[in-house]
Amino acid sequence: MGFSVSGSAVIIFVGVMVAAGIAVPSLVGSMGALADSQGEQVDRGIDALNTEFEITSATYDQSAEELTLELKNTGSTTLTLEGTSVLVDGDLKAGVTGTGLWLPGDTATVTVTGETTKPARVKVVTENGIAETISDGIGVV
Repeated sequence: MGFSVSGSAVIIFVGVMVAAGIAVPSLVGSMGALADSQGEQVDRGIDALNTEFEITSATYDQSAEELTLELKNTGSTTLTLEGTSVLVDGDLKAGVTGTGLWLPGDTATVTVTGETTKPARVKVVTENGIAETISDGIGVV
């Protein structure tokens, strides 16, 4: 082999090494971010599997135009009432009161204001998408 062939091989080898030195750190960072995202997805799935609750009572107060719900956290996941949504007859309600943590075994009281008629159906959805619906047994005060 002459000098020109050996020199060309060295130049190509150095170029490949420089390119690899530039590409590897970005690939490692991307793989780390992907692994973190997959871990968070698994954690959300575990929380959803461990979330369970029931609507123990639903009472409509016609004079106050309020719907009061008693919710019992029967699962093992701690939930927040701020992350819990209430749908009354298919409409998402903004006038929902109730704050704080909803620990496993605890019963939470949620009040929906501004209800002018007794609802036919109430659906409660937690922050991780687990839902319960009640259509029979809504009491009137």
